[in-house]
Amino acid sequence: MRSRHRYSERRVCRALGIVRSGIRYLPQPRSDEAPLRASIIRLASPYGRYGYRMITGLLGQEGWQLSCSRVERIWKLEGLKVPQKQPKRSRLWLANGSCIRLRPLHRNHVWSWDFVMDRTEDGRPIKMLTLIDEFTKESLAIYPARRLGSHDVIDIFADVMIEHGVPQFIRSDNRLRMEASVFIDNTHLWSPR
Repeated sequence: MRSRHRYSERRVCRALGIVRSGIRYLPQPRSDEAPLRASIIRLASPYGRYGYRMITGLLGQEGWQLSCSRVERIWKLEGLKVPQKQPKRSRLWLANGSCIRLRPLHRNHVWSWDFVMDRTEDGRPIKMLTLIDEFTKESLAIYPARRLGSHDVIDIFADVMIEHGVPQFIRSDNRLRMEASVFIDNTHLWSPR
């Protein structure tokens, strides 16, 4: 800007709101900067879950005398990050080992059902029963109602089974104890042959 408009350094700095010494400052790299940078990268590779504070501690054990903020600055300049924690994978069995989660192999092999809760514009709750075929990802039923009891669920399942056939397995959420217990008591009505 100074060379283009031929303004003095003081006038340009005042217009931009910066200090004049900031323009003239040239950073002087330390003599140990390159070996320190290499050590930080070397330690960050095998210890992937360690952040810059832990790396500072490891560098201290190796004999480096430095502050945490210096390691943080180099850490950011190198673009090092601690990766996000991966969620734990859920078990494929119950605590007693009795139930294995099935992967659907064909149509009507595994169906899943769950409830979705919402509120209408006037604030009253509405409950929806959703039922899907896990192999085809087809929505077999979405049944909205203000109240859904266990006998309503059985009636809906009976209607869907008449239309689509009987599945080999039905998967439900573990929150559905009341409905599931009544449902299981009535499985003799539509058990596959």
